[in-house]
Parts: sequence; structure tokens; C-alpha cells
Amino acid sequence: MAVTGRMAAVLLTGHGGLDQLDYRADVAIPTPGRDEVQIRVAAAGINNTDINTRIGWYSKLVTADTETGGAEGFDTVDADDASWSGIPLTFPRIQGADVCGYITAVGDGVDPARIGQRVLVQSIQPVRGAEPFTCITFGSECDGGFAQYTTARSEFTFAVNCDWTDAELASVPCAYSTAENMLHRASVGAERVLISGASGGVGSAAVQLSKRRGAHVIAMSSAAKADEVRALGADRIIDRNADLVKVLGAGSVDVVIDLVAGPQWPGFLDVLRRGGRYATAGAIAGPITTLDVRTLYLKDLSLFGSTFQADEVFPNLISYIERGEIRPVLAATYPLSQIARAQEDFLAKKHTGKLVLLPPERA
Repeated sequence: MAVTGRMAAVLLTGHGGLDQLDYRADVAIPTPGRDEVQIRVAAAGINNTDINTRIGWYSKLVTADTETGGAEGFDTVDADDASWSGIPLTFPRIQGADVCGYITAVGDGVDPARIGQRVLVQSIQPVRGAEPFTCITFGSECDGGFAQYTTARSEFTFAVNCDWTDAELASVPCAYSTAENMLHRASVGAERVLISGASGGVGSAAVQLSKRRGAHVIAMSSAAKADEVRALGADRIIDRNADLVKVLGAGSVDVVIDLVAGPQWPGFLDVLRRGGRYATAGAIAGPITTLDVRTLYLKDLSLFGSTFQADEVFPNLISYIERGEIRPVLAATYPLSQIARAQEDFLAKKHTGKLVLLPPERA
């Protein structure tokens, strides 16, 4: 029988600053519908997408980097296109794309034997029967994990068996699936890979996952975080503001895995070899840049936008965890009630790895 009653949760009440996050203890516990499971949330990671959605950064009216409006929001946001999917959000919304928890009940159509499993919820979920590449994000188009309990489709809720802590597991779903999806889309193998934003959640995941594929990893990071990124397996560290052609040489890398974009973006194409590949899943330094189309076609480059995830990406991650092939970097944990402080620390970018929220243990 499903857990019922009231729970603690963070409600996003609208697009804007940190004041739009309302921590409450009187939110109704959700019950699972058909093909769904109810999950007691043990830990929930923080991601750029949580902040981007809150501030409405996905709106085409916004051209600044994500840090600019991260705390206060933006004055000009079109709510009609300010969501992750381009479909207006319904408020209040419980955000949280990263969930590690325990199944407490199942809906019709789900095997009751699933109750008690420790699970991860797939963050990017395909919409079955819709147009190709149609997907939603857990915690954006539906309620997510910034709460004591949540519900998710059983299909996208994966049992995991390992000795990691709940907080470590909560570091995986969004960041690692985003990184693995970029590598999958760009068919990364044993070659030279340049990774921007290498100290962040997705970037640090990309370093580990690229090394798992046998790549020679060149990681972009601040000097203060260089040793931590090197410990993840990076073969070479270059400054995040480096002149890429001057430091690496034109045509010197096979693949660029980019999370930053911004003013430095043209340099990524310059350092790609002929026939090289570029994949992106973020633009934290700013979404508007300059493309010399001649560079694109004269070098026969391939550019990959990476959001929708192939069905094999998340199950592959689970297998990497269970075989001990990756290990997340957990920077800090916070009580769920301190979500504003945690997001402020996230925006300060002084950490390496992931920040994770811990809900109260009992409703």
C-alpha cells in the first residue's frame, strides 16, 4: 500500500530568483498511477538544468550565461518558451532531476516484488509514441526529487546494486547520462578528446567515461581544480580560458565534448582535426556564439546537439556502476531545506563534482 499523508518538498512557484523556491512540510505525498512506482527519496542531486528552468534561461529572450541570472533570475523571460522542452511549465512544480531512493509502493501493472529496491530514476525520458527525439526531463515536465517522496514510471526506474552511498548514487542520473550520451552520440573511442567544464558534474563524468572508452583526455579547468580533475583520469589539464589553438595546435583533437560554449566557442572547431566531431549539452558561458560556416564544411566536421538519450544509455550507466568502472565525485551534501544555499554554492563554482540534497528521513 502506498505511503500517504504529508511530506516536505520544495515547490518552484514561478520563473525567477531563489525566492521562487518554497520549502514546505505540508505537501501531499504522491501515489503511483498505472505503470508507476512510489519512491522514498534518499538523496537528490543539483544540476544546471534545475537552475536554468527556475530562472527561465531556456527562453530565447535570454542571451546571457547561466550564472548571470542564477540567483536573481532575469527581467525578460517569455514563459511560453522558458522551459527545458519549450512547453510552458505548470506551477507549482517540484524540481529535481537526480533521484536515488527506495521503492515504497507500485501502481497497477508493476510487479510488487519491486518494493524495497534501491533505485535511480532516469532523468531524460523518451516519450513513447511521439515524434523522434521527443523527451521530458524528470523534475521539469513532471514532479521530481526535491521532496521526501516522488513517483516515476517503472520503465525508467532502475534497480542498482553497489556499495555506494545514496548521495553518491544521486550524483549519477542527470550528469552521467548527459556525459555518456554525448560520448555515445559522437562515437568516442581511443582517441584525443577535449572536454570543457571538466570540474563540474557533467564534465567530471565525461572525463571518467571518456577514459573508460580508452580516450586520451585533455580537460579544461581552472588552475585551482587541476589536481582534482587530474585525479579523475585526465591526461592533460589546460586552463579553461586558454587560447586553444596556441596551446594545443590547430587540428590536434578528434572530439570536443563541450558544456561551456560562450566566446571561446570558435576555438573548439579550430582545434578539431578534419572529420572531427563536436558534441554539446550545455552553454553555461553563454548560448550565443559565432560560427564560420567555412570551418564547418571545409573541415568536414560533425556537430551534435545532445539531449534525447538512446534507450541503451542509462542501462549502460547502471552496468558501469555495478562493475565498479566509474566513481562519482561528491563535493558536499545539504539538507533539502537549505536548497537556496546549495544552489548559491553551485553557482559559485568553487567545487569539483556534485552537490546533493538530503530530504528528512521521515514524513
